[in-house]
Amino acid sequence: MKKEYPSTEEAERILQEAEGCNPGPWGDHSRCVAECAGKIAAACGDMDVDKAYVLGLLHDIGRKFGTRHLGHVYDGWKYMEWMGYPGVGRICLTHSFACHSLDLYIGKFDILPEQEAEVRKALGGLEYDDYDRLIQLCDAIGTAEGVAAMEDRMQDIRRRYGTYPQEKWNQNLALRDYFERRTGEDIYSLLGK
Repeated sequence: MKKEYPSTEEAERILQEAEGCNPGPWGDHSRCVAECAGKIAAACGDMDVDKAYVLGLLHDIGRKFGTRHLGHVYDGWKYMEWMGYPGVGRICLTHSFACHSLDLYIGKFDILPEQEAEVRKALGGLEYDDYDRLIQLCDAIGTAEGVAAMEDRMQDIRRRYGTYPQEKWNQNLALRDYFERRTGEDIYSLLGK
């Protein structure tokens, strides 16, 4: 039986292959998220650093299948489950929903109605753990160019999409505060920014 997630080496191979199918900055974004997740997990002291790194590396793996919005969430979730890595599939599903609500998703609903129903049901049945929260945080600060101030990243999304729900904004700040309490450090200092 496979683990919930692949080894670091296998995850890096999966990402590299995926980038060959759909090249773009998402690969470097994923690497940044992985680096951040590994460092924060290490500072927490009770989290698996390799697991955090791999989950960060593969959170956007659904982008392998093309440039999609909500579709990348669904595609990544299903792809990782198909590969036998349900722990990664879960992160593909949860990383875009810090508020645990599909209704606050920023972007196009480019999946079929029955797929949307599947996502809603799956999300509704999950209780987030610290790995879900960690990847949500790292996704909110990690870019293809490196670590960014969360507020700047959210403002950029607001400019590009014309909206950024206040509830989602507040939840991202709460995630940062939560991990600063867990690590006892300023997140940006911890990440060398």
